[in-house]
Amino acid sequence: MTKKELALEVIRRLKKEYPDTHCTLDYSQAWQLLISVRLAAQCTDKRVDMITPLLYEKFPSIEALAVADPDEIEEIIRPCGLGKSKARDISACMKMLHYEYQDQVPDNMKELLKLPGVGRKSANLIMGDVFGKPAIVTDTHCIRLSNLIGLVDDLKDPAKVEKELWKIIPPEEGNDFCHRMVDHGRAVCVARKPACERCCLMDICRHCR
Repeated sequence: MTKKELALEVIRRLKKEYPDTHCTLDYSQAWQLLISVRLAAQCTDKRVDMITPLLYEKFPSIEALAVADPDEIEEIIRPCGLGKSKARDISACMKMLHYEYQDQVPDNMKELLKLPGVGRKSANLIMGDVFGKPAIVTDTHCIRLSNLIGLVDDLKDPAKVEKELWKIIPPEEGNDFCHRMVDHGRAVCVARKPACERCCLMDICRHCR
């Protein structure tokens, strides 16, 4: 089985296993997702979703965050860890969105990557979840499972994993595929002890052979 054939079979099985996949971060607007992804670095999505309502209660818009003192932002987001650097990035990002993009989150990779604190992972998530464009989000689950299954060969760098997955994942499947990798990584293929005996990919996964 080629890697492309393997990818298509993994997609088929995960679709059946997790038909209603979605982003696990709560948001209602594109700029909020940008903030949540930045806060999620070295922090759980669950904690981020607990903190963001407090942040938006005090700063309900891009403009409000753009003019806010970063120290005020840090005070609220501190429980997410790395408060100072995250507050600095959020402040700078909202300033750029407000003053250069007229409070509109750009819908293309080139412009998204210009925003402070936004890397390819965040940009891909925005592209896929907000704008419905082809995207591959190489978070820790996607990277780990792609290596275990055999979709990539001993790659840890997110950019390199993304590049290889683009070669074998149909563009229209990429975004949901990555969400389903997160679903599977949390429910079955957990990092410390994968439950291979109840995995829908057991017979095609390189780790199990």
